[in-house]
Amino acid sequence: MSKIISLNGTKKGVISIAKIDEPYGKGTHSVASIGISLVGNESEPEWKVHIPLENIDEVIQALNELK
Repeated sequence: MSKIISLNGTKKGVISIAKIDEPYGKGTHSVASIGISLVGNESEPEWKVHIPLENIDEVIQALNELK
């Protein structure tokens, strides 16, 4: 699964979100990969973070609290 979201405040920027299985080699835990590209290059974002799937609920809660 992957999703591309337009990055507010930019002309071409995107936020790309994808699930990556075994990101660090065989047997490693899956992660949610969140990338940001100011120029719209979703396959090579300028910034990227990997969040273990086990932490997703806490991260979502923290993000919702920011609103």
